[in-house]
Amino acid sequence: MADSVLTLIAAADGETLIEAAARDARDSLAALGARVDQPDWLAPRKACDLFFSGLARDLARVGLRELIAERFPGAKLDLVVQERADRRKRLVAADLESTLIENEMLDELADLIGVRDKVAEITRRAMNGEIDFAVSLKTRVGLFKDLPETLLAQAAARIRLMPGASIFVATLRAHGAHVALVTGGFGVFARHVGTLLRFDAVVSNEILAEGGRLTGTVREPILTREGKRTALTSLAAEQGVPLRLTLAIGDGANDLPMLEAAGLGVAFRAKPAVAEHARNRVDYCDLTAILYAQGFRASEFAAGPLPN
Repeated sequence: MADSVLTLIAAADGETLIEAAARDARDSLAALGARVDQPDWLAPRKACDLFFSGLARDLARVGLRELIAERFPGAKLDLVVQERADRRKRLVAADLESTLIENEMLDELADLIGVRDKVAEITRRAMNGEIDFAVSLKTRVGLFKDLPETLLAQAAARIRLMPGASIFVATLRAHGAHVALVTGGFGVFARHVGTLLRFDAVVSNEILAEGGRLTGTVREPILTREGKRTALTSLAAEQGVPLRLTLAIGDGANDLPMLEAAGLGVAFRAKPAVAEHARNRVDYCDLTAILYAQGFRASEFAAGPLPN
């Protein structure tokens, strides 16, 4: 039996090319010395599995990315390569900002007081690993000192779910997975999304307020990149789930240790430095791509609590 699987997923703009790409991918794997099964379509013209053996997964991953870039330039096709066994994960740790939601919430807060560009540049550098996350977080939060706490609710009203987020979480929960938000952002926003999408757990930082005013500070200790990895391993221990049965997704440099520790780590629409280092990534598709990567068929998707 094949011991590895390559999942090929098309964004809307790539659906006309995926059948040809799947044929070329199968031929390429065979040319590299792999034994390859026929494509197993998880959704017509949307996602398929290619099961193979006799070839290192890293070699298959790099080779197929190069093949698609060369033969289908500009095609919006994502691929994930992993061990075939234990694809469906029992514990999922998801980043919040620019992963489960489209926003960066400190940027939204900054927009409310007219300093979005200043804060957004700090956010960009932090998420790309150019500056220390904890330092950048304190710097940004300090700009909000003495502002009314009601700004948090105004910012929360701007939250936009990432396409596929509602189906993603609902399907995982329907099939017995424990789903957690693990974010370096703030609990006031994470708990809001956690309630909307029915997450099982939320791990986050906390922005502090006194007397209805923001203090410009963050509760210590700050959840950093290592803290995210610790959160994943702690959640796994609490749920009795081995790390090989965990999934982590995120977009920023502070997510990399969590992605590396998980049984399957996926960089989702990631910052350049993260995409460069992540073994598996989803650049074009929505969050349902990560369901296909776990072998779910479209017919197994569950309707989420919100349209998405």
